[in-house]
Amino acid sequence: MWRALFLAIGAYMMILGAQCLGVQKFVLKVCEPAQQQADAFGNQVEKLGPKREIAPPPWAPYSLISTGAVVCLYSFSIPGRLKAK
Repeated sequence: MWRALFLAIGAYMMILGAQCLGVQKFVLKVCEPAQQQADAFGNQVEKLGPKREIAPPPWAPYSLISTGAVVCLYSFSIPGRLKAK
C-alpha cells in the first residue's frame, strides 16, 4: 500500500512539473453558487466571476520533476525495507 501511495505521489509531481514546462500561467475561474442566474428560458447561466492567475516560477518545473523522480525511486525500494524488519 505504501509503495502505491508514494508511486502515485511521485508520478503526479512529475506530470505537474512537465505541465508547468509547457505553460506560462494558469487562469482559474472562480465560480460560486451565488453567482449563477437564470436566463429568460430558465437555464442556469454562470455569471463571470473573478479570475485567478497563477504563474509558476522558473524553478518550479525542474524541482517538481526531480522531486517526483526521487519519490518514485524511493517507492521502488520500500518492499526491500519492509522485508528487512
